Amino acid sequence: MMATVKGDLQKSAKAMEESFFARENEKLLRKLRQEAELQKRRDALKETLQIKNETILDRLVEMDLCAETIAAFTVIPLVEVAWADGTMSSKERAAILNGAAERGILPGTTNYLLLENWLNMKPEPKLFEVWQHYSRDLLTSLDADTASELKARTLSRTRAVAEAAGGFLGLNKISDEERAVLDIIEETLS
Repeated sequence: MMATVKGDLQKSAKAMEESFFARENEKLLRKLRQEAELQKRRDALKETLQIKNETILDRLVEMDLCAETIAAFTVIPLVEVAWADGTMSSKERAAILNGAAERGILPGTTNYLLLENWLNMKPEPKLFEVWQHYSRDLLTSLDADTASELKARTLSRTRAVAEAAGGFLGLNKISDEERAVLDIIEETLS
């Protein structure tokens, strides 16, 4: 009988040990999955924003921002400038699509379909207003270097879209309407 009790005790101890290591392994696996997810988000932000500064990328991940949100952040002002004069030229459209592709917004993705809708039909003014509020909040929550880099990239790409239509014989590349929207964007990002 003593051997049976000893055997049962050993089996129970073994089961308890296996249970402990299973729980520890599960914790480690969960941690690895979380780290992999953070790295995936970080890589997506790096590709979308084309930022190599690791500190900036870490800060954006800490803020729980994702590539899709940032992509929208950078595309909405481009769309607004392109529609400023009431029409979307084929050159403006191409400039926006090229810029979107550089940020990982590719045909077949939900972001691309949304962008196509914005390119085919001018979005409601509310979208730009929401972008302005979001941008102000985002930029005040970022450190100076990160905010400065996002501002510079957004303004540069927005101006490129405004200049894409080219004006008449290359003169007056930016219309008065586009200039007004550029001013609003610059003010929003200041």
